Amino acid sequence: MIDQLLWIDLLAKIAAGLPLLLMPTALIRMLGLPRTSEPFYPRLLGALLLAIALALAIEGAGGGRSGLGLAGAGAINLSGAAVLATLLILARLKVRRRGRGLLWFVTGAMGLFAIVELIAA
Repeated sequence: MIDQLLWIDLLAKIAAGLPLLLMPTALIRMLGLPRTSEPFYPRLLGALLLAIALALAIEGAGGGRSGLGLAGAGAINLSGAAVLATLLILARLKVRRRGRGLLWFVTGAMGLFAIVELIAA
């Protein structure tokens, strides 16, 4: 079960990180997220997500204790979900309805991943 959790989390990080790195402006526009004048920070987030995915891949391929680990992945997902939820509640983001829905979905998915990963660790 632990290996499956790592690989599902890895695929989610790649699915989010690669488009952010390669085509941030088009992705932001397509998803209805807040626009940015410079693609630097979305690309940086994409690179960070891909780095986390690489650490998860090392953990999954190495048989444990050589990469990020399940508890580390859970901590990343928990902090990401908490910050995103706080921003959605407190910040006055100019986000379209579909963008806001997507962000709440991502928040819930990250929170669920965090709970399962931290319990399994």
